[in-house]
Amino acid sequence: MVDVTVRAIVFDFDGTILETESPAYESMREIFDRLGVPLTMDIWGRVIGGTAGKFDIFDLLESRLGRMLDRDALRSEQRAKHHDIVMRLQVLPGVASHLREAKSRGLKLAVASSSSRGWVEGHLERLALLPHFDALRTRDDVARTKPEPDVYLAALAALGVEPHEAIAIEDSPNGVTAARAAGIFCVAVPNLLTRQLSLEHADLVVETLEAIRLEQLLTMAVARHAAARATLGPALPPTG
Repeated sequence: MVDVTVRAIVFDFDGTILETESPAYESMREIFDRLGVPLTMDIWGRVIGGTAGKFDIFDLLESRLGRMLDRDALRSEQRAKHHDIVMRLQVLPGVASHLREAKSRGLKLAVASSSSRGWVEGHLERLALLPHFDALRTRDDVARTKPEPDVYLAALAALGVEPHEAIAIEDSPNGVTAARAAGIFCVAVPNLLTRQLSLEHADLVVETLEAIRLEQLLTMAVARHAAARATLGPALPPTG
């Protein structure tokens, strides 16, 4: 019998704990629409779950318009609209109950996000969720953000657990790629926006966290890793 135990759960933040993805898209699409350029999901999907700097949406906008724009002004406009909407949002269904149950089971909890620490920490504090987490790792802590695995590896190191001892909760293709590249069993919980993108590379896709019990997730993760370790030997390499 291969001994595998889940000791930690690592959550993405944007779109997983708080539905910030749709407001980000809608506030940017308003700008594109005003300038007469369509902003489709196949374009925006390249942004979701990663760092905007990897793919600058304003490069695309300027190339379509054939002229330079006041990027700082447009970014400020988009961020202000986004912020106004997000400040009224509440935690996504099933998140709080899973956090409470995880803590009651003695599991360690972390956030691994491509957003800034101030953004993540501020909202977790506002939502009264910050005390649940043992570690936060964001783009401020790593050289490379999602879809690279760095932020997940940093979260695992902070918790003192191995990849096969953790479950990742994600919502985006970039996030799933990062978690699996870190060797973590990844559960995708798409939001209204990422539901339109392919998440088939996740180990499991569920409609909401309310749709599955934590015990089921733990059992599935243990079974998947046990099977992999029995086949590959004691050292389980990253699956991404």
